[in-house]
Amino acid sequence: MPIIIGSKQTLRPHQSEVIVLRLGAKFTLTTILFCLISFNAQSRTFKNAYISFEMQDNWKCNLEQTEWVCRADDPQEAKEAVIILTAKEKGPTDSFEIYETHMNSSINSVSKAGIPLTSTVKYKAIRLKINEQPWLDGLHGDSEVQSYFTRYLATIKDQIAILVTFSAHNKLYAKHSPNFDKTIRSLRVIATKDLMSRPDLGPLAGAGDTLGAGIGQAMPSDLLAADEGTSSNKKSIFKNEMVLGGLLFLLAALIYIGLKVYQKKKKGL
Repeated sequence: MPIIIGSKQTLRPHQSEVIVLRLGAKFTLTTILFCLISFNAQSRTFKNAYISFEMQDNWKCNLEQTEWVCRADDPQEAKEAVIILTAKEKGPTDSFEIYETHMNSSINSVSKAGIPLTSTVKYKAIRLKINEQPWLDGLHGDSEVQSYFTRYLATIKDQIAILVTFSAHNKLYAKHSPNFDKTIRSLRVIATKDLMSRPDLGPLAGAGDTLGAGIGQAMPSDLLAADEGTSSNKKSIFKNEMVLGGLLFLLAALIYIGLKVYQKKKKGL
């Protein structure tokens, strides 16, 4: 039984009326409009010839040969996580059964830095239905780049096969996973049946190629190394400790001054 993603929960009529009344009592129309604008500004829509999805507003996608590489604008965050998508003409090696077998097995590959990798299956392939399109969803560690988890979303529609990967440093995956989930829930396959006869709408890999073969080489070379995953967190913790120390010093100084003032007043009496 496929898992349905993207379904909407509806409110009963009387529940909606109560919520509207409460909102009317607490917020002005200007405040509500501001909230709506702020919500919409938090996401950015990516769209090419075969797929569309929502991602964080501070992320953008660039085309590299047949792969689209999506990263954050912030230099530090860009090193922590990446989304890569690619597509190809459906061939003899493209089927959900073949993909499922592949996702459920360790993957042997060579990283962009030339390091041999053997992945660990973190969870086996799950069949999902996202916006009416069936997908396979699996998670591996060390499959495309060392010390990174990579989540694979693969599907087939008509004569096109699509793969979207979501990778993040294993020490920072929990940070990026909620945003990955939001993007996954927004995935929509928009490829038309005449896509293969329109090379100008590409780029797509050929039917004889392997889906995702270029993902590893499309991985950015400046991704965090194995021992750098928590460097940004350590810096923020260090900064927080400095701030806390400064506040404690200020509090101690205020207490000291207060005691001195109290002692002078006591002597004057």
